[in-house]
Amino acid sequence: MFVAIVSSLLAQISISYELKETADFYRMNQLLNKSANPELALKDIKGSPYLNDAFISGTIFTTMKTQFNDVPLRYNLFNDDLEFKNPAGEILALAKPEIVEYAVLGAHRLVYANYSVGGKTKTGFLLVVEDGKAALLSKQSVIYQEPTEPGAYKEAEPAKFVRRAEEFYIRTGSTTAKPVNNKKSVLEAFPDNRGQMEDFISKNKVRLNKPEGLAEVVKYYNTL
Repeated sequence: MFVAIVSSLLAQISISYELKETADFYRMNQLLNKSANPELALKDIKGSPYLNDAFISGTIFTTMKTQFNDVPLRYNLFNDDLEFKNPAGEILALAKPEIVEYAVLGAHRLVYANYSVGGKTKTGFLLVVEDGKAALLSKQSVIYQEPTEPGAYKEAEPAKFVRRAEEFYIRTGSTTAKPVNNKKSVLEAFPDNRGQMEDFISKNKVRLNKPEGLAEVVKYYNTL
């Protein structure tokens, strides 16, 4: 179902973008080696730093309103990098991710946007859960856990990537996405329709601690 929704969005939105040759994408980008931590040998680490381990033939839409199809893409959660494989088989990451308005990788759609963390503004890739005049976005990430030595009552543990709890954000228009984790924060994300949103949440007993509940609220706001 989600794949169908993404495909539908792609068909509608891509009309306003100029389709360019994939070769132009490789030529236009300044490239970096994919790993910001070259000392980490992935084969020796349990778990994965990627949203999807395999490269997926994806589509990139840029802020210059150009579209590039059939680019082998992979999202690195650990480095917050959008990686691609060039015709020579090299794995590289975008040096200027700000050129990406959004990217579609299989069932996933990524946006490069500002989001608030602890009162400070960060910029990075977020996954689109629901879209419209308001968008529900999620931040998925992993942390690197150092290996541990054996102890008196425990065995040694190898280094590993550990997936962190998914964080959710609501963005209206092109504003900075705001974190949402309870009713108060959700209502603060909709200052223009706070009363209506509060009535909707209460009347429908929406569970705001679930992604489905947050998506339901955003869908409703987009009908107002």
